[in-house]
This record gives sequence, C-alpha cells and structure tokens, in this order.
Amino acid sequence: MRTPFLSTSRRLRPKSEPPVRDQAMSDNLRGAALMLISMATFTCNDAVMKAVTQTLPLYESVALRGLSVLVLMLVVARIQQGGVRLSVPREDLLPLVVRTVADIASTVLYLLALREMALADLSAILQALPLGVTLAAGLFFHERLGWRRLSAIGVGFVGVVMILRPGSGAFDIWSVVALASMLLIVLRDIVTRTFSAGIGSSTIAFYAAATITLTGFILGVGEEWRMPDQREAGLLLLSAGFLTAGYITAVATMRVGEISLIAPLRYTSLVWAIVLGLVIFGEWPDLWTWLGSVLVVGAGLYTILREQSVKG
Repeated sequence: MRTPFLSTSRRLRPKSEPPVRDQAMSDNLRGAALMLISMATFTCNDAVMKAVTQTLPLYESVALRGLSVLVLMLVVARIQQGGVRLSVPREDLLPLVVRTVADIASTVLYLLALREMALADLSAILQALPLGVTLAAGLFFHERLGWRRLSAIGVGFVGVVMILRPGSGAFDIWSVVALASMLLIVLRDIVTRTFSAGIGSSTIAFYAAATITLTGFILGVGEEWRMPDQREAGLLLLSAGFLTAGYITAVATMRVGEISLIAPLRYTSLVWAIVLGLVIFGEWPDLWTWLGSVLVVGAGLYTILREQSVKG
C-alpha cells in the first residue's frame, strides 16, 4: 500500500518494534550530522568565493578552485575506496547526467548572484530549499509528511519571505537568479536519491567537481585572466577545501535517512551566512532579517525535536 503524501497522525514506536526502526533512527541522526557539516562548509566556501571574486575574474576563480578540488577529491577517494571509480552502472547514467547539468546551472547562477547580493540575503533565499526538497520527497518517494512537519517548514518559509520582502528594494533580478538556482538544487538533490548502491558518493562528487571545473574554463574564455596574487591563491585553496567537504557530505546526506526530516537542517546555513557576512563583509542584517531568521531556525529545530519525541 502506498504511503500517503500527507499523514495527519504519526505512529508511536511500540517496545516490540523490530530493530529496523532503530536503524532508521540511526540513519536519520547520521544524515542530520552530515547536513550540518554540509551547510557549514558550503557557506564558508561562499564567503571565501565572494571575497576572492571581488578582485579575480569569476570563471577563472571557478576553474582554478576546481583544479584544487579535483586533487583533494582524488585524495579522499583514495582513502575511502582506493581511488576514484569512474565506471558508472548503466542504471545510474541518466541520473548522473541530470544531476550534473542541474549542478552546473545552479552553481553558475548562484555565483552570479553571490557577487551582487549580501551573503545573508542570498542564503535566506536558499532557505526555501527544505520546503522544495521535502515536498518533492513526498511527491516522488512517498515519504510520510505529518502536518507538524509541513507546518514547521511552512513557518520557516514565512521567515524567508520576511527576509526578502517581495516588492521592496530587497527583492530584485538577482533574487530571481538565486531562486532559479535554488530550484535547480532541489532537482539535483532529488535525483541524487535515485542512485543505486553501486555508485559511490565520492564518484558522484568527483564528476560534479570535474564538470563544474570544465565549465569554468569554457565560460572563462571571454574573461581576461591573470595570475592570482598570494592572497587570492590562498583564498582559492581555502575555498577548495571547504567545497570538497561540502560536495562529499551533500551527496552522502541525500543517500541516508529521511529527506523530510533532514531537509530542515539546511536552515542552519542562514546562521553561518549572517555571522560570516557580518565578520568578513560588515553586512549587518536589518530587523526583518533577524526576525525572519528566528522563524527559519526555530522551525528547523522544532522539526528535529518533534522527530526525537515521536521516535523516542
């Protein structure tokens, strides 16, 4: 029987529940930890790239950072599975192509918006991701979505709207570019869920890094490249480290646990964005951003606490 998309009640776990339920809880906790790490590393990467692209051409930065990421990915793959396994099972070829295209497009759009927007504002737009990913998980994978989960994510989305304030000067063409990037990330994450166990997370991440690096070289043809100075080179290496960790944890996150539970933890990236934007760029959020952030983070935390109480 198909699991209903929206469940009005959640079943408590009896003491006689089979061990598979305990395994599910363990997977959810592991997925939550991976999501927290992923959000922290991706946001730190954004801050570093925003800094370096103020002086170095955008696509040159993407290409040079990508070369460093590929080296780091090879090292990680060597440690995890004895090297990168480039072979892809036949059933995973189409998902890999779709995921790669979505990843390239979302990255380019995101970086374009990143140069023009405050880090916290851009991150706030991406906080709509949990809503999109959770709804997509319910539609395509038939995950059970209780009304409390949906309500909490909806409250978080209201917080995002408070931050953006559509119709005001805070919402412009770059906000639209960021929204398009967000929708492509939803597609990327949902497709990641469809991969078989025959393809490793490091292999998926390696293909993503390789294609984005190649894209940087191709789109950079129209730029006037120059040799990075010592500061820029250091920032690119730092960004590569953050991005490598982000790639691997992002792929692993979508392959373990319930998406509808883990997705709200994306909201934690907003906290990182506000702090880094203030410390590095002096971007002090206004009152609406603070109020919206409280709703966003509170909704994500409530979802996790609710899940703990139901499964405990």
